[in-house]
Amino acid sequence: MTTPDYRLSQLETLEAESIHVIREVAAELERPVLLFSGGKDSIVMLELARKAFAPARIPFPVLHVDTGLNFPDVLEFRDKRAAELGVELIVASVPDAMARGVVREEPNGSRNRIQTPVLLDAVEEHGFTALFGGARRDEDKARAKERVFSFRDEFGQWDPKNQRPELWDLYNGRIHLGESIRVFPLSNWTELDIWQYVLREDIAIPPLYLAEEREVVERQGMLYAVNEFVRPRDGERSFRATVRYRTVGDANLTAAVRSEATTVADVIAEIAVTRMTERGATRGDDKVSDAAMEDRKKEGYF
Repeated sequence: MTTPDYRLSQLETLEAESIHVIREVAAELERPVLLFSGGKDSIVMLELARKAFAPARIPFPVLHVDTGLNFPDVLEFRDKRAAELGVELIVASVPDAMARGVVREEPNGSRNRIQTPVLLDAVEEHGFTALFGGARRDEDKARAKERVFSFRDEFGQWDPKNQRPELWDLYNGRIHLGESIRVFPLSNWTELDIWQYVLREDIAIPPLYLAEEREVVERQGMLYAVNEFVRPRDGERSFRATVRYRTVGDANLTAAVRSEATTVADVIAEIAVTRMTERGATRGDDKVSDAAMEDRKKEGYF
């Protein structure tokens, strides 16, 4: 008689930890919401939330802060996936906030910083007390130092020097009126874990993540696909290249990478040997300064 093997694989361990975190927040905090952009990390997070409460529906809405510069394919996927799961989709619009004079366009074309007041307004309007985010520690130095439960004060701000200890997976979700918690169930995942989970669970993704020949322009060593938000500037010449996206932020600031990966299995093989982080390879908006992400987080960014 053989003894059953009860050991969990790497992915099973990560999945169990994330589902534990999601259930803990749903039990402890009054009004959670899941930030869902249609990108791969939030897609996996939504799938984990589905598993956490199946066969019941996900017991909280999803929220997207739409900058007005998102890839149309990603927005289409966002709407389709939310409808399939029957979850309420709340869209906080940066263009609407600009039209109302709440925020103003920045000279550098990035809407990252003006996303923050739009997000904080949505949090206040809907009374959200916990926001699930898809950030992982391997993405960025600021994200690496943030806790799974990340406390925000009544102004939505983060103080990296005043974080709560998390020993033995014990999380402190205590908040006062006006305060909130950002929660990152994928903190301990890597980009490779995400793709291996997408493959194992056969999770649908937007086609931008897979390689195909696209028209691009090169700027500061990065390849930007030509689209309604990116047009060749004076002195630039567009050309065809086989590329895909490792991350999907605003279409005007997110670069593609050269790739031949046309399937999820191909992407995994590619990611397994790369030495460049996904944000370092693709996000022009992170090159403002070494502390750009941390500065935005202190102001209330995701």
